[in-house]
This record gives sequence, C-alpha cells and structure tokens, in this order.
Amino acid sequence: MPRPAPHLALRHLGFHVFRFLFRMTPLDEERRDRLRNWFSDRFPHWIPRPPPTSDNARTPPRRLRSATDERAVGALPRRHQSLPAPLPATLVAFYLPQFHRIAENDAWWGEGFTEWRNVTRALPQFEGHFQPRLPGALGFYDLSDASTLHRQADLAREYGIGAFCFYYYWFNGRRLLESPLEQWLADKSLQLSVCLCWANEPWTRQWDGRPQDTLIAQRHDDADDMAFISHVSRYLEDERYLRIDGRPLILIYRPGLLPNARATTERWRAWCRENGIGEIFIAYVQSFERPDPADVGCDAAIEFPPNLVPLPSLAREQHALNPAFEGEVLDWRELAGHSQSRPLPDYLLFPGVNPGWDNQPRRPGAGRALLHASPRRYQDWLEATIRERSARLPQSHRLVFVNAWNEWAEGAILEPDARWDHAWLDATRAALRNATGMGAAAPSEKVCAIIHAWYPDVLAELLDSLDGVCKWRLLVTTGAAQQAEIHRILQASGHEYDIITCANRGRDILPFLVAAARLRDEGVPLVLKLHTKRSTHRPDGAAWRKHLVDGVLPRGEAKAIVERFMEDTRLGLLAPMGHLHSLQDHLGANENVLDYARRRVGIPMEAMRDAPFVAGSMFWVRTDALAPILDAGFMPGEFEDESGQLDGTLAHALERLFGVSAKATGYEVEAIPGDSSGHAGNFYGH
Repeated sequence: MPRPAPHLALRHLGFHVFRFLFRMTPLDEERRDRLRNWFSDRFPHWIPRPPPTSDNARTPPRRLRSATDERAVGALPRRHQSLPAPLPATLVAFYLPQFHRIAENDAWWGEGFTEWRNVTRALPQFEGHFQPRLPGALGFYDLSDASTLHRQADLAREYGIGAFCFYYYWFNGRRLLESPLEQWLADKSLQLSVCLCWANEPWTRQWDGRPQDTLIAQRHDDADDMAFISHVSRYLEDERYLRIDGRPLILIYRPGLLPNARATTERWRAWCRENGIGEIFIAYVQSFERPDPADVGCDAAIEFPPNLVPLPSLAREQHALNPAFEGEVLDWRELAGHSQSRPLPDYLLFPGVNPGWDNQPRRPGAGRALLHASPRRYQDWLEATIRERSARLPQSHRLVFVNAWNEWAEGAILEPDARWDHAWLDATRAALRNATGMGAAAPSEKVCAIIHAWYPDVLAELLDSLDGVCKWRLLVTTGAAQQAEIHRILQASGHEYDIITCANRGRDILPFLVAAARLRDEGVPLVLKLHTKRSTHRPDGAAWRKHLVDGVLPRGEAKAIVERFMEDTRLGLLAPMGHLHSLQDHLGANENVLDYARRRVGIPMEAMRDAPFVAGSMFWVRTDALAPILDAGFMPGEFEDESGQLDGTLAHALERLFGVSAKATGYEVEAIPGDSSGHAGNFYGH
C-alpha cells in the first residue's frame, strides 16, 4: 500500500530541512560526498522525485514531423584539418565495449542483446527531447568485428583523441566484454593508446528499476587484488599502453567500494615492481566521491562530469509527451561554468569535459536528460580547459578526460551521429587548434550577406542595393528549381558567391540558420540578412520590401555600419529604422509556438519581457549574437510544411527570437538612424 499523502509531504519537508542544514554545515568535498552517498543508499524513499514536467494542457504537443536522424543546423561532415604538433594536451576518451554479444547479456537481457537495443528503444519524453539518438558514419557497429576498432581509432587520431580509456569488467576472475581489448592487444597496427578503468561495481538490474537485483557481484579481497593486477599486466606491458612519466596508468571507478583501497593499490604496486612492470600510476574517477587521492592510495583524481555537479532543473519548463515521465531535466550549460569556477585542489586532478548526457535509453520514462548541449559550447569548454586548467600542470601531466567516446545509451558521444554528423569530433579538433592559436581565421576584407532568393526576379533588385563601397561575399539560399536562374543572375553581378539549395520549409528562417552556422564555423563575425520578400498578402508588398532594404542598407553606408560594429563591441544587431518593435506588441498568433521555440533555444521566460522584435527579418547581426539559436540544432522536421501561413509557424517564432537571442548573449539591439520619414540617412559620418 502506498503511504498516505500527508506522510509523503512530511518526509519531503524533512528532506528539505535536512538538506538545508547539510549545505550550511562546513564540510570538505570528501565528507560531503560520503554522507550524500550514505543517505541516498539507506533512505532513498526520503528523496523527493524530480520536479514534474508541464502537462501541456493548453495546446496539442509539438512533435517532429519526420525522424530524429535528420541533419541539424550546424552538422558537419568529415573533413581534414591538421592538428597542432605537439598537441597542447592528451585527450583521453572513456570507451564503452558493450557493443557485441556475450552469453551473459543474452541470458540477462534477451538473445542478441547489445547496447544498441537500449539505444533504439528510447522515446521522447517531452517536447524538444530528441530520442532515439542514432549513429552516423560508423553505423550500428559490432565490436566483435575487428575492423570496427580500426575505424574508431582512425577517427580518434584524425580529430586529436590521444587514447581510449576502456571500461574493464572484472568480477573475481570472471571477465566480461574483454574482446575489443584483446583485439587491440593482438593487432599491433592499432596505434591508438589505451588505458584501463576498472568498473569495480556489481552489475544489477538498475536499467529495469531493480538495483537490488544483482546479476553478477563483486567480491573484493587480497587474492582478488593480486589476480586482477596479474591478469591486466599483459596490457600494461604493451608499448602502446598510455603512460604518465613512463608509468602505466590504471583507473579505479569507485575506490569507495573497496574494503581498503590503499591496501589494494599497495598490493598492485608491489606486484608490478616484482614482476618487471615497474612503477605504475593509479588514478580514481570522481564519479561518486572526491577524496584526496593519497587517502585511497592513488596518485591523482579524474573529473567525471556530469557526476557530482549540481545543476538547475529545467523540468517545469518542459511540456510533457509522456505524462508518466519521472526523470530529471537539467541544464547542461552549467557544467562548463561549474568546472571553470571550481578551485583547484591541493592534489593532482586531471580535468574532465562532457559532450552531453541523456540516459533515457537505459531508464525509459525515468532518465536524466541534460538539455542545451551543443558541439560549439563543448568546444569552448574544452578549449578553456586546455588553456586554463590543463596548462597549469607539468607537460607530462597534461591529460584531459572526455566522458565519453561512445556512451550511446547515456547520450555522451563523440562518435558521428545522424543528427550532428562529425560536429562533436570537429569541435574537439577545433579546441586543440584554437588552444595553440592555430585555428584563428584570417580577417577578410569582404562584407558578407546571406540572401534567401526564393524569387529570382527580385534578386536583381536586391543586388542593386549592395553599394560599391564594399567588397561583398554572398551566401545565397534558394530552391533546387530556382538554382540555375539564381546562378545566372549572380554570375552576372560580379560578386563572390556560394549557393546553398534548400527545400521549401521554414521560409527564409531555416535557410538563414543553415548559412549563418556555416559562416560562424568559418569565423565570419558579422552578416547582413536579406531576402527576396514579396509579401503577397499585402497590396504594398513591393514598396514595403524596398523600404526594408533601404533601411537596412542605406546607400553608401555599408562600410560605416561594419566599422560601427568593430568599434562598439556591445552592439549585436542593427535593424532598419522603423522596424524595431516590442515583441509583446507583435505576438500575433505565435504565442504558443514562440514558447516552444524559446524553450528549445534555452531562453528563460524573464528574458522575453521588454524583448525587441525586428519586423521584416532583414538586419545586420553578429554571428555570436545568434549563438543560442544556432546551438539549438534545429532540424527541418521541426518546421511546418509550407502552405502559405501568415502566422503561427516555427519560422515566425524564430523570427521573433533574433533580437531576444542577441540580448540574451549580452549584446545590444539598435535601429539604424534615419530621417523623420523613416528612411535611413547619412548618420555615420559620410
């Protein structure tokens, strides 16, 4: 029988009082972690459930109009770029070997089980929750196929990963999932380094919500310590094995589960000295605890985000697709800030970064999803970690751990996926390049404009508006049917140009995001947005378009506008005179879809108050001012099919978020000065 509601409320009140007192008590990290783990293990029923998602009663829920394996805005193909030599840090990616069949998994989870079964069964739990997350270039690989590890190692080396840290499953002499490691040991052509992380937990039915049901137990004792180090010594002896100052690196996932971690590590060290391995380097993973490494017989600790990082809940912001969802929805963006602000301890700590987290596949309806992870944000975090934290360590200790290479069922993945393609790996390499100054783009003299040219007959008129004071580079988006005519018009214009073909979806907004993401990736800081607007629902459509263009691109003023952005680093967006309005006054029929869009982008409700709106969707903007929108990874399937809508689509909502995005990233939004009639004038000194 369930406990009566008053008892439940009393327990929750007691928990919050206890937590307040706990937070106010002066304790070091080690004691705090130990007490937290003790409480959660013994009194789980006292811990309140995560905040619920909204029931979304106002409107029908928004779902993707196509599959989750569409390419997102910002997805990148595999492309070659050189790496700095030497690398500023050795990147070590945690590696899960759970992608091949073993007899034990067949018995416990069903015949043919691998981690892919968990991955493909996942379902979205709330609007904007992208599940299942599916593999890209490597496909649904099988690690019993020796070629798979070769392809993974090739990718890792190409993008700057220095080593894989294999989870190692040892249960009193019984080994599980060791086959990929044995392949590595036998095949000397696999030149990527590896190290081992002993996952010294028991296996339970936690995935089924039954953590008390043990599948295979751990029994830690003196004899097991010796048997373990003797067995793994064959890996430690290999010349490719990852070493620190010549010492093979071994990780312990949870030293707190060992009866006496210091005694275990002392036995390992003694055995290695006596059997020709020499000195070894032992580190533990800060997954559940953060003791001083010396207290558990280790040489160093390793950060393991997102574990042990307090993150704000975003659950109440989400609209439920599954009313029974009992999981957590947290803000991934806070991870980097927490990592950078955390004081460095007195002991040796190897920093860690994380490209995302969502373990819904392992815990259906009760997973922990971290929203707003993106390749660019991960790149910035990794670059800052290399520059600011890793660089403080001696050269031989400059290791940064990435959680993880292929945790597909936990959403922590560097491998190519269907939605982002190679973008996570590209971000990894970019961080290494930027940390050494190698990735800085040479400034261009050209002013860049993005033009959505759906109507070829209007394009020539727009091109006439580009004054000859500047050299122009044009990125033109159009449909496949119009491409040839657009190419002919652009060729005659004499401007440098590229054409991006796109489907008739998302009006000028989705094509603009695709083009802006490309330019941001290239390091282009500023763009002018134009489009061949007809506004057939207005009798003065052509005049309104000309008014917009004249306002955003006053004759002879383009160079002065660019210089204004260079001089005023606070300026993020410039709108045509007379077209900068209050968002609240121009919601139209967009309130519900705008609410969805700002939740997808991760803009809080309070940022919508007094927000600016650029009517007509033509403006100058810094690409960094669009970061929240570009990093959201919008996919074509989120946009409605084109049917002449005048309002209420995702494109209309995002049009209203451009100014909000600029303000949310710390920039100012202003109008280009004009005369009393609203026409732009020479207000920049010409």
